[in-house]
Amino acid sequence: MIKILELRDRAETALGDAYDIRDFHDVAIGKGAMPLPILEAEVDAYIRAKLKQD
Repeated sequence: MIKILELRDRAETALGDAYDIRDFHDVAIGKGAMPLPILEAEVDAYIRAKLKQD
């Protein structure tokens, strides 16, 4: 839980107004259970992809 909150804060900080909690939840829980290092990599990829869109 602590790691997920940390990742959510990281995404929110990096994306600012582009942050959408629904998108974050799709990334965080959309693929089911996964080890924390893989979850972190998925969130980082989500942040990079969102930054490229804007």
